[in-house]
Parts: sequence; structure tokens; C-alpha cells
Amino acid sequence: MGGTGPDAMSPTGDQHTSPMDKTYRPERIEQHWYRQWESRGLFSPRGDGAPYCIMIPPPNVTGTLHMGHAFQITLMDCLIRHRRMSGDKTLWQVGSDHAGIATQMVVERQLEAGGQSRLELGRDAFINKVWEWKGQSGGMITQQLRRLGASLDWSRERFTMDDDMSRAVCRAFVTLYDEGLIYRGKRLVNWDPVLKTAVSDLEVLSSEEDGHLWHIRYPYADGDGHVIVATTRPETLLGDTAAAVHPDDERYRDSIGRRLSLPLTGRVIPLIADDYVDPEFGSGCVKITPAHDFNDYEVGRRHDLPMINLFNEDATLGDRAPEPYRGLDRFEARKRVLEDLREQGLLESEREHRHAVPRGDRSQAVIEPYLTDQWFVNATKLAPAACEAVRDGRIRFVPKRWEKTYFDWMENIQDWCISRQLWWGHRIPAWYDDGGNLYVADSEQAVRDKHHLGADVALTREADVLDTWFSSALWPFSTLGWPSQTPEMKTFYPTSVLVTGFDIIFFWVARMIMMGLKFTGDVPFREVYVHGLVRDIEGQKMSKSKGNILDPIDLIDGIAPNDLIAKRTASLLQPAMAERIERHTRKDFPDGIAAYGTDAMRFTFTALASTGRDIKFDMQRIEGYRNFCNKLWNAARFATMICPAAPAPGDAATPTLADRWILSRLHTVLAQTAQWFGEYRFDLIAAAMHEFVWHDFCDWYLEITKIVQNGEDDEAGRANRACLMDTLETCLRMLHPVIPFITEEIWQQIKPLTGRDAGSGEEGIQDCPYPLSGDVARDTEAERMMERLQLFVSAIRQVRSEMNVPPGQPVPVLLQNWDDDDRALFDGYGAWITRLAKIGRLEWLAADAETPPAAIALARQVKILIPAEGLIDVGAEALRLKKEIAKAEKMLAGMQTRLADKNFLDKAPADVIEKQSLQAENLKGQLDKYHKQLEVFSQTDGRTEQRDAAA
Repeated sequence: MGGTGPDAMSPTGDQHTSPMDKTYRPERIEQHWYRQWESRGLFSPRGDGAPYCIMIPPPNVTGTLHMGHAFQITLMDCLIRHRRMSGDKTLWQVGSDHAGIATQMVVERQLEAGGQSRLELGRDAFINKVWEWKGQSGGMITQQLRRLGASLDWSRERFTMDDDMSRAVCRAFVTLYDEGLIYRGKRLVNWDPVLKTAVSDLEVLSSEEDGHLWHIRYPYADGDGHVIVATTRPETLLGDTAAAVHPDDERYRDSIGRRLSLPLTGRVIPLIADDYVDPEFGSGCVKITPAHDFNDYEVGRRHDLPMINLFNEDATLGDRAPEPYRGLDRFEARKRVLEDLREQGLLESEREHRHAVPRGDRSQAVIEPYLTDQWFVNATKLAPAACEAVRDGRIRFVPKRWEKTYFDWMENIQDWCISRQLWWGHRIPAWYDDGGNLYVADSEQAVRDKHHLGADVALTREADVLDTWFSSALWPFSTLGWPSQTPEMKTFYPTSVLVTGFDIIFFWVARMIMMGLKFTGDVPFREVYVHGLVRDIEGQKMSKSKGNILDPIDLIDGIAPNDLIAKRTASLLQPAMAERIERHTRKDFPDGIAAYGTDAMRFTFTALASTGRDIKFDMQRIEGYRNFCNKLWNAARFATMICPAAPAPGDAATPTLADRWILSRLHTVLAQTAQWFGEYRFDLIAAAMHEFVWHDFCDWYLEITKIVQNGEDDEAGRANRACLMDTLETCLRMLHPVIPFITEEIWQQIKPLTGRDAGSGEEGIQDCPYPLSGDVARDTEAERMMERLQLFVSAIRQVRSEMNVPPGQPVPVLLQNWDDDDRALFDGYGAWITRLAKIGRLEWLAADAETPPAAIALARQVKILIPAEGLIDVGAEALRLKKEIAKAEKMLAGMQTRLADKNFLDKAPADVIEKQSLQAENLKGQLDKYHKQLEVFSQTDGRTEQRDAAA
């Protein structure tokens, strides 16, 4: 085979040792070329061009590649390869995140499987176990990134727990603390009672679940009567410190300030007024539990209400709950509370109710708002500078509309909880003495030196670790060596562009901007390209429970049906769900998933990367782009067969019209590509490349090349071969950022045939410059002539298709309403038109000449007639058309009935109605064509009958 087996050419591509394989086989070339690129160090910064840097969003060390990763990595790699070939000094910084919660869970489960626990091991031994796991199993995703062709600088790989990264985290924390921007305090946080740690909003997934809504009577303490409150969490009433109504609610105006007897507690609470209450919801009166609800917490702060924390860390009820409920799990306490309320006649009603339930994305436990001591960053003081950096243009969002989302979050920002009750992570650099005094410094010795504490003063280090988002917020500069002013910091900071999803604009993007400005005095990146999320073809989020997850590696390598089913159901505990997913998989993927290769998948992602929010991944698209790669392969193979050697030096020849045209079209597509790379319009880049390669180069230019090469004009043949190889080579360089593997393989095959300077140092395609539109000239005259030629050929081909003429059968063509330019075109290129359109007989008719019954097409003003008589079996074709007409009319009638149905129009989604309307319009157009064809056949059949009768 060419280029990859034991007998393959050297990676320098010095010699053309073997012909290209007849079949394109991505599995034989992709990993081979990646190993070559990495071993040559091609991904490290080089050259004297302008610095260009992208920071990879660090994937979790526990992670495996998913469709979102693959999509994002493809876009970043396109940008990096394009800039690298454009001469920029590029750095794509690689690394992974220590993923505190996820990693600790993985290792704890391994310990449990071996009969051990984290607590039995102790902190230091457990941390050693985590590092051991990281060394053995923590690099899976980095290997998968290589499968995607990601040209990351692996020599600079970083891990957020590396020593130098940890020093940067410590320095940032101490600086912020010393300036009063980090503090420790008791506030409400998201609490995972299984993991026993605070978690971020991003780690909380809310979904609609079936539950109940209970209405409970709260009696007035000073007389008859009561108010009714509604709740989905009756156990929390034990921690109520008020009930609230809207200040303008006439029903309660005279009751505001009265006292209520809180059921089951023996406590009395006030009835307060607050604008937070919606008077239209329920009774207009709500319970206020400041220590167990985020909205109630804010109400409690405004009214200086007590904060009663009912729960322990594991969500059992603690000492502040009434004695009968202490020690109960929260859901057991709920049952007991409801029983007691019924017994006392205080449970007004109970009904089924569907509501949002927050669950931890790792533990799946219901998250509890929990009042606890945590460490916080005073984000309100850091946010204004970060907002100003976007307003004054130092940072540009693409698309611009995401600026509004950014400002909405930043202008309503809350202090950031940065502590986690874990063992794995950056341990907070804080120490306590026996008196509870707090000290913060880079190390225990630094604490003693700073505060003049002798060795006799016992110090205990803070047990909590930092939220992983804290170290990630430093990523753009900590990876470059900060706090040292390294050469990398001077060269690559600020970085050029951040490629990210909209879902972490606040959690990561905003925090990087705040930290970058704080610690470096400059923004961390110049542009933020915000892409959408990858969903399935129906626009649904990919999830295990839906059975619609696609694995990028499966798309690359392929997977058998049973293996796909086993993979999708392996981690599901519910048999019923596993059965449903198996049925779903067998229906959608009865043959499993074919092996498409990396390049086809990358082209698909690029083509789908529009400025829209969602990316609907369509399996038909990846199949189409696999065909595109195959077409490119076959085109290159054809070129190597007709160009057995490089053109001789000085062997110039006059180019043909087709040669001039393809170079002019190449000029246009290169100009488009340059524009759209600058605008991050990956979809338009892919569309322009596809259009040029598939239609201009393969469908037109190569077909004309075959005609030229079979002709007798040696000079035209030489010029055509030189242009073919030059265009192909330029095209490969243009395509390389999107589909790197196939372009490298073909480039190595054709390099000896191009006549490129052997001493240029171009050992691989990445050593070559990215082509610019100025490399080839625009030839408007050639484009005008070829456009007219294409119009003629396409019109004839269309009629042939509509008449169902066999592909190889020549057709008679009559031309009417022509002018001298049309005759000149045929005089110069009639052989091309005849071969391309498969014309058997060509006749030029006068404008007033009588014409036989014929199918008609137009090429500008020229009328093209193709008589049906003698060409096809008119009777059989007429019969076939009548059947098609009947079938189409029946389908159209059904669609029109549905579109006239008010019930359908009221209930169906707008996109379904739009799709049905479009299908109906297309059917009308098809029917119109069928009727015109049938009219031609009827005229032809009638003339034949007249002639037969006369005979």
C-alpha cells in the first residue's frame, strides 16, 4: 500500500515508492501519520511569525472522549493548523484537570472493591493511591485526543496538580486573601449529602420529577384562624423562622406582623411582608426556611431572621431539629412530619405535583441547600474590571450576542464558594492554632515566619481543598509559568482565542477573565469563540437514559451491533431502561456503526459548526463526508496515474480553458477560506471546500482532463497535467487543517510529481505554507466561458435524467435561438461538450424553424431540444410517468389534508408543520415536471401514430 506499511516511503516523502491503494482506508494511515508528526516535534512553537496561542479547556483526568470534546477539539485544531501553516508561531497548550470529586470517587470505588476505605487509609496514603491511579489509568483521554489528530504541544503537557501549577494556585490564593478578596464565612451552598461536600451549580443537574405538593395550616398564635402554606419539602418546616406574604396583598394586609404557631416545634414565628412572594401562587403565603432554600436565605438576610440548620452532613436531622425527629434521614423525617400533621389536623391537602429536583451529577443524590462554613472569593469586587474588558473591546465574543449572557451573569454575580470537603485537590494554604486563630501563607514555615510563631505553637492545616474551577481560572497563565515572568508568558500571553461552549461562560470564561486581569494586569485571551452543544439529529441532549449517545471512537473505528448495545447498557442498573435502549439501538443502528475514519468525522463537525446554538449530529452527514474523502482519494489516484513524473524544468505550455478556469476558481475559494477563518465560520469553510473539490475539481475539471489527455494535442496535455498536479497539491494544503490525515498521505504520494524544491525543507504538508488567494490569479474570462459551457452540459444532463435516458446512450440535440458566441463556444469546445453531455447528433436550427415534439431546457437564451422519438420507448416511459403522477398526487392529497386540519396545526411543532409544507411544495414542482414530460411523450406518440397510419 502507499505510504504506511512496512514498505512505505520514509516520512520525509523523498521518493514515490508505491502506487496509491485502490481503496481509501483511513485505519491504515491515521495513527501512522500522527506518530510521525509527534515524533518530529511538529506541534511545538517554531518560526519567527506572530505568536498565536490557544489553551485547551483541560479535560478531566477521569474523562473519556465524548462528542462535545471531539467537536471542540476539531475546531481548535483547524485554527491551529491553519495558523501554523500561515507562518505564525503557534502554541496549542495541552493539559488535564485533576477533577477533584470525580477522581476521588473513582479511587474510592476501587478501594471499596478491594475491601478498603479512604478513612481507613488516611489522607496521605489515599493521596498516594490517587497518584498511583493517575499514573496507570489517568491518561486515556490524552490518547483519544491523538486519535482526533489534535496537534497539541505534548512536550508542554500540564496537569493542574503538578508542582509548578500547585505553586501558582497557592500564590493566587494567598494574594487574594491578603487583599481581603478571599474570606471564610457561613453561607448557604449546594451540598451533596453522599459526597459530603459543597458542589458548584454546574455540578447540579435539575430535572422534572414526579412528587407531591402539600398544603399545611399554620395557626395564628394569638387567636383563631390560620394561614395555609404550600411546600414540596414538608420536613423543612421544622427549620422555618417566618412565613411571608406580599406587602400589597389585601388578604393579609391586617395580619402582617402577627405571630404564627409553627407546627410540631413549639416555636412561634412572625408573618412578614416581602416583595419576593408571588401573591398569585397558591394561597399567597409561603414558608421561609433561610438555612435550607436559596431564595429564603436572601429573605432571611433582609429581615434579620434566625438561620436554623436542621441537617447533619449526611442529610440526617441534627440537634437543632425537635427531639422526635433527630437522627432520621430527611426522607424518613418527611414521612414522620406528614403523619404528625395529619394526626393534628394541620395537613390541609395533598396532591401530585411535578417539579424540578436538583441532583448531584456524580452521586445522583438530591442536593440540599446547606448552611455551612466555607471559603469564598469576593467576586463582586473582581467583576467590574472583567465587564469593562469586554465593553472596551479588549475581549471580543464571537458571536457577539453572548456578551449579553456574560453581562447578565457578571452584573448579578454572587461570591464564589471555592472550598470543597475532599482530600484530592489543592489543599487550602491556611493553618489554625489551638485558639482558633487563622493564618494564611504559602507554607507552614511561611506562617511561622510571617507571624513570628515559635515551634512550640501547634498549627493544624485546613482540611478543605479548593474547587477545581479555582485552578482552572488560572489556566491561561499558570500553564505558561506564572508567577514567574517566563519567555512563554512574554510570548504567548494574552492568548489569542478561547474556544468554549456557552454553558461555561460564567463558570470558567468569566473567572479566567477576572483572575487574568487581577494577576497579570491583562486579559487572558483576545477573543472568545462560543460554539453550541452537540445534540442528536432530533435536537435532543445526548444521555445514557435516552440511549442516543454516540462515541467518537466508535464513529472512527466502527462497532458491531451487539458490541454497541453492550456498551450502551453496561452502566445502567435498571433492567427496563436497558431493554428500552437495546430496542432503540437495534432500530437506529441495526448494522452497528460503520468505520468512517477521523477525517470524515472532523469534516462533519466543521460543516455543522454554524453560529447557531445547537449542533444536530446527523449520521447521513458523516457518511457523506466519508464519501467526500473517498472522492478526493480517487481523484488523487487518477492524477498519479496520468502524471507519472514531475514536469521537466522550463517545460511550460499554454494552459487550456479548463486549466485557467480551475485556477481561477481556486483563487475564489482560497479568498473565501481566508475570510471565514477570520470570522470563525467553520461551516462556510467546509461548504466552500466541499463545493470546490467535489463539483469544480472532480465533477468538471477531472472529466475535462480525461478528454484532454485522450486527445492529440500534446502541448494541451502537458499544460493540463502540470495544472492538475499543481491544483491538487494546493487543494491538499487548503484542506489540511480540516482533514489532516488523508491530505498528508496524498501529499506524500504526489510530492515527487509536483516538482517542488527538494531543498525547501518541506518534509510534510505541515511544513508547507497555507495557500493564499494571491498565489493564483483570477481569470474572469475563463470563468465566463466555462460557465456557459457548464450551462449547456447541465441542461442536457437534466433533460436526459428527466427522460430516463440510459447514462451511456448518446442523445440528439437541437439548438435554437443561438447567437455567434454560442457557435464560437461549440467551435472551440464542442468536443468537450459532446463528450460531457453524451451528444450523438447536434443540429443548429433557425429561430423560426419547425421543431419536433421534444423535451426542452434553456441555457441562457438558447433553447435546447431533445426529441424523444427513437431515443426511448415512449409508450413505456409514458406509462411509468403516469404511475409516478398517480403516486405523487396521492401523497400530495394526504399532505394537503393534514395541512388543512386545524387540530394538526394547533398541536404539531412549528418545525414539523414547516417540513410538511415544504414537502408539499416540492411535490407540486415534481408533478409539474412530470406533466410536462408526459405532454412531450404524448406529442411524440401521436406523431408516430399519424406516420404509421399514413404508411
